[in-house]
Order: sequence, then C-alpha cells, then structure tokens
Amino acid sequence: MRDSTLAGQFFDAAIGLLERVRDEESGNIAAAGAAIADTVAAGGRLFAFGAGHSSLAAQDVVYRAGGLALMNLLAVPGTVGVDVMPATLGSALERVDGLAGAVLDSSPAEAGDVLVIISLSGRNALPVEMAMNARALGLKVIGVTSVAYAEGTRSRHGSGGFLRDHCDIVLDSKISIGDAELTVEGIEAPFAPASTVVTSAVMQAMMAAAAEQLVARGVEPPMLRSGNVDGGHEWNGRVMTEYRDRIFYRR
Repeated sequence: MRDSTLAGQFFDAAIGLLERVRDEESGNIAAAGAAIADTVAAGGRLFAFGAGHSSLAAQDVVYRAGGLALMNLLAVPGTVGVDVMPATLGSALERVDGLAGAVLDSSPAEAGDVLVIISLSGRNALPVEMAMNARALGLKVIGVTSVAYAEGTRSRHGSGGFLRDHCDIVLDSKISIGDAELTVEGIEAPFAPASTVVTSAVMQAMMAAAAEQLVARGVEPPMLRSGNVDGGHEWNGRVMTEYRDRIFYRR
C-alpha cells in the first residue's frame, strides 16, 4: 500500500532519484571507480572535497567503517560545516576567487592523485576553481554535481563555466534546481531536500566500484573496519601503518 503522507512521499522521491542514478550513471560510476583503483594501485593518494552541505557526502567516505582507508578530506576552512559562525559565512566563502588555489597549494595533493569534488550546483567559484587548479596540477578530477543547474542557472565564476566543465569524469545526481522534493498547500517554500541522500549513495557506490576493480586486479582494497566490533581497532591500526604515507587525517 502506497504511503500518502509527506514522509512517505519523500521516501518515494528519494528512491526514485536513487533508481535513476543507478540506471543512468552506472557507466560513469564504473569509470570513477576505475580511476580510483588506478590511483590506489599506482601508489597515489585520494581526496574528497565539498563545501557546505556538499561536504557531508565528502566526509562520509573519510575514516569510516567499511570505507577505503586512503580517502582524505580536502578541507577549506570555514566551508566544511554549519559550525562556522555565522553559518552564512560558509556560503559566502564559496564565491571567493582564489581560495581554491591557495588551499591546493598548501595541501599534500600532487600530480597523479584523484580529487572528488562534490557541488550540487557546481556554479560557485570555489568548486569550479578547485577543479581547474587540480587539473592544472595533474590530478584526475571526478565531479559529483547536478547537471540541471548547469543547464538552468548561470555560473558565478568569471569563466562562465560550471564544475562539470572542468572534470575528467562527471556523475550527475539528477537533483532538480532548488533541491526540494515536496510542495504542499500551506507551506510556501518547496521542502525536503534529497541531495545528501543521493550524493552519499553515489559516493559509496563509487567506493564499491573501486573495491571491485582492485580485487579484479589482484589488489586487496585497504578498507577500514568498525571500531565497535572486536578486533576493529587492531585491524585499522595495521592498515593505517601500512598506508601511513597516503593517509593524512591522522596528522
């Protein structure tokens, strides 16, 4: 029986988006997984970046149970979460020219590494310049974004381009402009955003594709275990020691 409540409608909307991404982006997810596997096998490093709520999906693949131990968060101070005060400062920083280059120049990222950039709209200066600068440095860039924004809004970057225009691989989250799945009489603004659910699923699917590729090449993926299961801490300690030159969230 179909659930007609608003909560049920949100689940239906989110499931529909997940099914679309699964069916329509499978090739791009496989390509992203292969790029990550190539980098792991070659001794390179992995980074994920997102600003504002896009940072949630980036953080979800860093130092987490069942995750690839080599994924590092490329953080831009003031844009990682709503803990910065005022919270609106994070949004303002996304529009600052030159910030991405300064962050990359002071980061451990280098040619041959992979950077996954998450930006729902892909229109602000920070993600666009992050992609442009990363590629100039020789990194492979995977973009996770909503192509709808590039087709229905204007870029806020001086080049007029969007994140999708500066990536080696683009994964489309299928999220509509405005990121709100529900409307109802009595509530003036659309509500119930699904971008975090969908984008996090895309990131985890990408990690699964990378693990599959590594196993196919005879390479054991360096995965982390939960610290809340017996032996988890010991397992993670061994993994982090073996790959300490490619893990930066312990420093």
